[in-house]
Amino acid sequence: MLSTPSAVQIFALCVIAWTAWKVLKRFVVKDPLSAIPGPPSESFWTGNLANLFSPIGWDYHDDLARRYGSVSRITGLFKESVLYVYDTKALYNIYIKDTDTFDESDDFIKRNIRIFGMGLISTTGEQHRKQRKMLNPLQDSLSKQVAGGEKEINLNAWTTRTALELIGQVGFGYSFDSLEPDAPEHPFTSSLKDLPSAVNDRMIKLVRTVLFPHVFNLGTPSFQRTVVNLLPWKKLHQIRDMVDVLHHSSIEIFEATKRSVKEGYRGTDGRIGEGKDIMSVLVKANMSAREEDRLTDDELIAQISVITFAGMDTTSNGISRVLHLLSEAPEVQERLRGEIMEAYEKWGDHDPTYDELNALPFLDAVCKETLRVYPPAPLGLREAKEDGVLQFATPVKTTDGEFITELFIPKGTNILISMRHCNTNPEIWGPDAAYWKPERWVQPLPETVAKAKVPGVYANMMTFIGGHRACIGFKFSELEMKVVLALLIKSFHIAPTGKKVVWLWHGVAQPTTEDAPTDSTGTKQLQLPLLVRRV
Repeated sequence: MLSTPSAVQIFALCVIAWTAWKVLKRFVVKDPLSAIPGPPSESFWTGNLANLFSPIGWDYHDDLARRYGSVSRITGLFKESVLYVYDTKALYNIYIKDTDTFDESDDFIKRNIRIFGMGLISTTGEQHRKQRKMLNPLQDSLSKQVAGGEKEINLNAWTTRTALELIGQVGFGYSFDSLEPDAPEHPFTSSLKDLPSAVNDRMIKLVRTVLFPHVFNLGTPSFQRTVVNLLPWKKLHQIRDMVDVLHHSSIEIFEATKRSVKEGYRGTDGRIGEGKDIMSVLVKANMSAREEDRLTDDELIAQISVITFAGMDTTSNGISRVLHLLSEAPEVQERLRGEIMEAYEKWGDHDPTYDELNALPFLDAVCKETLRVYPPAPLGLREAKEDGVLQFATPVKTTDGEFITELFIPKGTNILISMRHCNTNPEIWGPDAAYWKPERWVQPLPETVAKAKVPGVYANMMTFIGGHRACIGFKFSELEMKVVLALLIKSFHIAPTGKKVVWLWHGVAQPTTEDAPTDSTGTKQLQLPLLVRRV
């Protein structure tokens, strides 16, 4: 007698059938992207993805751009064709003109719901003068560490702690860190810092791409949690624990905010900013909204992790990148220090305003050039939600030798957008486009920069993308970078240690060293060791 198949067996059969159909379809249905040039597939199962998403895959991306230009085709899972673009007109179609057609992938949305909850990126306020005062503990702590002379310090740890404390105070009226040298790292900090490398682990990425979209709605959250707990997978458990920390910390912050709003900020709850932080503004606005327009508590709680991740991780690694570059370019560091110290002499005892800080041309140039050449999040992903057409500013030569200026994109096509190669396109920025040269911003830019009509919200580049999905906090991020740099470079000289710094790509660029220790799952510890001394 045949036994009734279990739910697991039925699900496994469905996955096998789905996989078989995906593979069969590659041979039965004509691929509309087949005429677009690109590298040969390296694996039947994973195509070019192993090299494309390698943590050290920078050279592979550079070679792809050099050999095939601003539009190419790569191979994904099971021979799937994926479009790789940085053509400015195509980006305009994707981010501005046809945003309903080309939107975030289902994998991206579902993954973020599981990690952050139903989050919405909310506006960030500007508290320019207060930010400088928040950084006093950072300056004091570093000064104590180098009181005896030059010392090697992991500055990535400090930029991460500082960025989290700034977004904590401005965003939530909450202090995560005293910024004292011996203060323990807040669990929220370590979870946010380590999350990108964990979710971009090769096996995790494969499973979340192939399997996760199909099990997202399978069973209740408690059932899914039980399955995760039972699986003997250390990396998955690591992610589970990080998500738990983010969620529990977010609930704590939200409950404190809601309590303060209801009680009218009596000043006895230890909160910072007297209700002017982003979370307090959100809670008050939500309380006064009509019933049908109100967000649930879960939706508001989700804002905390989303805002913090957006405000901390990319910004802290952006600041680390500047410090690394300045340590290797002493003449640029000295020029920047001279400008900052001269400005502080003019400002006297008062803290600089937003306009005063922005009026420093070389500080602005250093920040812009770093964000141009080394965007913290160098790659974007979009999915065609319906059939559409992409137009190209530069004609694309097909494998048949024809030149095309537009391409039909069928529903379901995945599109990878290289922000970094749009930012360093020599046709836009000139033959030295790939080189970090801050001085280019203190002289007239090439006419091709304005003519390119790059659809980004910031300085003719795609670092903070564009359209309705643009980074709403990019001004805050830029200001944070300038405030931290003005403080550190005025007070401290930085230099290389001799250790080779390696930048890993985990969705965002993160620094480590060749000899960095690894954790129990084989992931390298993030660090940026630099020699620091008082000026």
